Amino acid sequence: MTATEAPATGAGLLRRLRRHAGDALFLVTALVVGWFLWPTSLGGCTTLTIVSGHSMEPTYYTGDLVVARCGGYQVGDIVVYNPPDVGEARVIHRIVGGDAAEGWVIQGDNNDFLDPWQPTDERILGRAVLHLPKVGLVGTVLVSPITWVSLLLVAAALVIWPSKPEPEVDAALPDGGASPPTEGDEPDPERDVAPHPADVV
Repeated sequence: MTATEAPATGAGLLRRLRRHAGDALFLVTALVVGWFLWPTSLGGCTTLTIVSGHSMEPTYYTGDLVVARCGGYQVGDIVVYNPPDVGEARVIHRIVGGDAAEGWVIQGDNNDFLDPWQPTDERILGRAVLHLPKVGLVGTVLVSPITWVSLLLVAAALVIWPSKPEPEVDAALPDGGASPPTEGDEPDPERDVAPHPADVV
């Protein structure tokens, strides 16, 4: 490798790194966002709940989006839980008593009665950590597993999609291109044309 080839190789490597830096940044961002927002329906720790009804007013109103994260519950926390024998239904109410071993006593802020269920930690999907008023429509899209699978497919396609190869650059030339033809390079019609078989003696 000559002294002129070394800088050219380094420049080419730098160009390739710059070209893939955007892909790497996108992938890292997608992984971080995915880790924080990965829904419990797909084995994650985040639950997005769209409030429906009046039981949590004035804390939450119908159409509000509440983001809940799993783990570490105590009295006073607003939690999302799945009561037994109600399928996939969720309740978002406040813990007002009880404990993790015997079950939590839960009540809606606007209710004058306690919930009929006392869920243990296994039934609680998460503790409310973020409240976004009136973002229910967007929340419906985010909660859907189809959305997350689609985002993962798009991210994978962007990362592995073949990129356009860079043109070869001749580092020995000042302009990086081909050298202009010289006088000796002019084509000679008599030299370059093969003799016709009839002309061979």
